[in-house]
Amino acid sequence: MKPETLNFFDKVYEVARQIPYGRVTSYGAIANFLGATRGARMVGYAMNGSHNKEVPAHRVVNRKGLLTGKHHFDGTNLMQQLLESEGIEVVDNQIQNFETLFWDPSALLSE
Repeated sequence: MKPETLNFFDKVYEVARQIPYGRVTSYGAIANFLGATRGARMVGYAMNGSHNKEVPAHRVVNRKGLLTGKHHFDGTNLMQQLLESEGIEVVDNQIQNFETLFWDPSALLSE
């Protein structure tokens, strides 16, 4: 499928699939990359609808590194468990060393 024929959610999924293992990004960073500067909430809706689409939605958090989408995952702590299985430390729903682990699609995909 050509990128110009994808709807917004599909574009979000394409970006999310490129988040490297052991790294995280934010809803806003994906929205900015897609040219929707105020579209962070729409990215969140896309992540919520990403089940069964092979999208690493657990790697998308809020701009402060908080696991704000964790209630959309099956199980009590599944989002945290998935992140920790990739070596990401989470304390009180907050990603530790967020600045170091942050993956900016605008900086890295435009190269």
